[in-house]
Amino acid sequence: MDGRRVTFPDYTPTAGAFLDHVVEAWGDRELVVLDERRCTYRDVEAASRQLAKGLLANGVCRGTHVGLLAPNGPEWVAGYFAVTRIGAVAIPLNTYSKPRELSWVMEHAGVEVLLTVDRHLGHDYLDRLEVIASGLAGQVAGQIHVESHPKLRSVWTWAATDRPWGGSVDDLLASAGAVTDEALADAEAAVGPDDPMVVVYSSGSASDPKGVVHSHGAVIRHPYNTLRFRDIGAGDVVYTPMPLFWVGGLVWALLTCMHAGATVVFEQQFEPGASLDLLERERVTHVIGWPHIAKALTEHPTFPARDLGSIRGGSLDELLPEERRVGDPNLRANTLGMTESLGPHSLEVIGSALPPGKDGSFGRSVPGVEHRIVDPVTRRSLPTGEVGEIWIRGYSLMIGILGRDHADVFEEGGWYATGDCGYLDDDGHLYFKGRLGNVIKSSGTNVTPREVELVIEAQPDVMHAFVAAVPHRDRGEDVAAVVVARPGVDIDPADLRARVKEDLSSYKVPRHIAVVAAASDLPWLDSGKIDLRGVQRLLIDRFGT
Repeated sequence: MDGRRVTFPDYTPTAGAFLDHVVEAWGDRELVVLDERRCTYRDVEAASRQLAKGLLANGVCRGTHVGLLAPNGPEWVAGYFAVTRIGAVAIPLNTYSKPRELSWVMEHAGVEVLLTVDRHLGHDYLDRLEVIASGLAGQVAGQIHVESHPKLRSVWTWAATDRPWGGSVDDLLASAGAVTDEALADAEAAVGPDDPMVVVYSSGSASDPKGVVHSHGAVIRHPYNTLRFRDIGAGDVVYTPMPLFWVGGLVWALLTCMHAGATVVFEQQFEPGASLDLLERERVTHVIGWPHIAKALTEHPTFPARDLGSIRGGSLDELLPEERRVGDPNLRANTLGMTESLGPHSLEVIGSALPPGKDGSFGRSVPGVEHRIVDPVTRRSLPTGEVGEIWIRGYSLMIGILGRDHADVFEEGGWYATGDCGYLDDDGHLYFKGRLGNVIKSSGTNVTPREVELVIEAQPDVMHAFVAAVPHRDRGEDVAAVVVARPGVDIDPADLRARVKEDLSSYKVPRHIAVVAAASDLPWLDSGKIDLRGVQRLLIDRFGT
């Protein structure tokens, strides 16, 4: 297998054509499992077909912005494809959003139609909508006019509702008979690979979210092209707690599984004991999630007695059989990606060990994607081995950022400046050194947080390290770190400073180190990423002058 050759589907990469293809290939295989509900590929296509007809009957068309507010499950998947197969633009909404956050995204995205569940995990979304859209309570279904969200016209719920401004999805489906199969086919035929398919709002750990617009072509091609670097195939059963409203859940999990003919197992809420029950019951073969998920599962008191022998792959090394583990994370093939590139823009074969001498590499460029290392000031390319800003371009790159001019987003030649720091070696391996905007300037000297974190994490008693700047009246900024100790280990900050000083220049050694017993003691985002701004606030409160 030539792992560096671009491979795209042999059909037009649009939502409608993609559905046709996967149903023909895998029709009666299970696609989505949630609790007692088990939906095949054919079931999902049929549900999305009827819902698409209902949307067309109610004025949704190519280019309409449709919000999707629902947890992982059959409704979300059918809703997503109902919207996109007719050329409307899906706006996945974060189910954890507080009222202010939800209001901002809906207004920023220009949501015209909203498909929503009524409630989930204690969140009452209908009440929340009335809070954020003043005057909504007095509106009529299908004719909504509120000043705060001027484009919003309709709200449809996956449950019966007595709100006069809302309609039920059942009502939407009842109107589907007004649209013929031919009319639906015409709507699908009008959609092209370059048309916008989805706006994904990033979960940046150190910045406000931005609406990243991706095309049908990119969304369908990227999981197909990267599937060769993974061992997911027909009949596999993949568990993920990653939400579908971000690219990790949508592209790296759901769409990859659909290309492969695999089943995706969801749950209402992650809870280690119940989740372990689920992994056993469904004979899950792959687990795709964040490191703290593996920690929660492996530290559950029942974990040693569990029968998890069916698991053979995924992103969590600790859950794999001993013979499949790489062990040292610096030696395990990794990926570097972002919302703007639909996930990975660099990778090696997932689960494999890196070649000798490539410790800490994030792999080589995804086929069809290019990397360039640039001086962030002069904008000139840098030679191999020299650290600079990582620029990318290629087929999986976004169309643009909602509300921003194309020229303000992309560099000349179609390059995108990622804001990440790193370097390339002579073999094309990419090494990530941290976020450009997070560079600490102490006494006029630049320090890259990720470089310091890697040295601290190499210490045997350290599980994780997060480095940030704290202000200092004379030096400008000081390097500070919060460290998660390995279970049962006490860390003396002064001793740790002395040890890392052996591998770091003196100006890079943290002047301040806070030690916590568990990662759960730190602030995390709903996406599973560390909240860097929260970490910095913690360090400033403790050490700032």
